[in-house]
Amino acid sequence: MNDLHFPIKLVFNISSLHNDFSATDANGRTVAYVKQKLFKLKEDISVFTDESQATLSYKIKADRWIDFSAAYSITNHEGVELGKVARKGWRSIWKAEYLLIDPNEQPHYKIQEENGWIKVLDSLLSEIPFLGLLTGYLFNPSYLVTNNDLQPVARLKKEASFWGRKFEITKLAETVHEDDERMMLGLMMMILLERRRG
Repeated sequence: MNDLHFPIKLVFNISSLHNDFSATDANGRTVAYVKQKLFKLKEDISVFTDESQATLSYKIKADRWIDFSAAYSITNHEGVELGKVARKGWRSIWKAEYLLIDPNEQPHYKIQEENGWIKVLDSLLSEIPFLGLLTGYLFNPSYLVTNNDLQPVARLKKEASFWGRKFEITKLAETVHEDDERMMLGLMMMILLERRRG
């Protein structure tokens, strides 16, 4: 994921049996195609360069089969670990919270849901027939990425859409390339988990 031009659009493929989506930058260029393997006890995510799935760029794998406090290891196509994204257990029950960790096991960024009530209302109203179809337009959670100084550096926001299939990542501050790469992959893994939870 070189030379990223923000905002990045994530669009889930609702016609696929897999939980997959494409990521395109501000120029309309595909920067990644993310595919989650189904029927695995542990999360297993493949990130390809594009929809053809010809070139594998990254793998993301869980360290355990229960994702309550799981850490998801991010490796490049050569198997070199770039870092991890870790869910913050009990803190994530009300508002989703994850840490982005570098290869030296040092947390560099935190991803936190900005308003926990949106997820609660979305989950409740999505169970009501017909009204559930509209929740993708009514409730759009956002997640803020902050650095260790608590400065916002990026935001991921769900866009109004049927089946909650569109998201956008905007950059709020400058970061180095390695951090951009880890941040993008961490947000991709997080949105797979949070979208499944509702």
